[in-house]
Amino acid sequence: MNGIAVNPKATATLPSFHPESDDDRIWIRCPQCSGPLGPVRYDTLASEKLRLHCSACLFPLAQEDGIWNALTNNRRKYFEQFVREYEFVRQKEGRGSRDPGFYLALPYEDTTRLNSWQWKIRARSFHHLQQRILPKLRHASHGYLRCLDLGAGNGWLSYRLAEMGHRPVAVDLLSNSFDGLGATKYYRAVLPKPFPCFQAELDRLPFGESQFDCAFFAASFHYSENYARTLGEAIRCVRPRGVVLIIDSPCYSREEYGKKMVQERHIQFKKLYGFCSDSLLSHEFLTNESLEALAQQFALKWKREQPWYGIRWALRPYVARWKGRREPARFSVYIGEVPAR
Repeated sequence: MNGIAVNPKATATLPSFHPESDDDRIWIRCPQCSGPLGPVRYDTLASEKLRLHCSACLFPLAQEDGIWNALTNNRRKYFEQFVREYEFVRQKEGRGSRDPGFYLALPYEDTTRLNSWQWKIRARSFHHLQQRILPKLRHASHGYLRCLDLGAGNGWLSYRLAEMGHRPVAVDLLSNSFDGLGATKYYRAVLPKPFPCFQAELDRLPFGESQFDCAFFAASFHYSENYARTLGEAIRCVRPRGVVLIIDSPCYSREEYGKKMVQERHIQFKKLYGFCSDSLLSHEFLTNESLEALAQQFALKWKREQPWYGIRWALRPYVARWKGRREPARFSVYIGEVPAR
């Protein structure tokens, strides 16, 4: 098969491609040279016995502890400081647990009680997704969804999607076992079929074009250094009339409010941890204008849906105005349909 080489010690083999049965296959491409590596069965992608390498540039694509390494050496070095600082902060914030039950309860309950308010937001966003959005997408597809979970973190969204019978692929920069893709080992222990995990950057996804039904950015899109590049890469991987969803990224009505939030956050991090956590030039927030610019660039029409986060959350803008504070962040679900190509 052109572009594919299999480790001779591996017991799993790559299947031949038949277009009429392509629904259960994922086309993989080289993260270094973008050359095609061919189709792999979804179930086979989660097999730790499979090894690939690119015949064009010789990049080795292999798994370690159930996670595909799709980061090139130079990009791994580029993200090194960000990953180090991010993991340090997340540990200080009490993310993760040694108890498998913590991960299996997400997003509905934070059994550590250390970040409960955030997980309440995630839970209500997911409930809205589950009840209002996914049924419409499932109806328009083949009965299940092939999903990209971009910025998957510990994989909780992929876990819930897999529970529902969908076929998620989890992608994240972090592979640690408390807050990154390494934590998906707890889900593999209970799911009938594990979902594939890829350590990769969101601006260079190791997948072929137009094959996923949807791509989710769940509390992750605002980490992008270039919104157009990140969104464009997700759109590339999603089929025409599929959707890209941005969930739980902070949005403001005006740029100045977002910049004020970022300034406050950097000051707080400097005080607490000794650094500002700004090694990446992440935007860290969205605005109505930035979303509209992306819509025009990619011929998208955003549909904004508002989950109900409770009365206290709904009153936050009014309380902030009364106290003379900046506008608080708004969390919504933004759904963009990928146009026909």
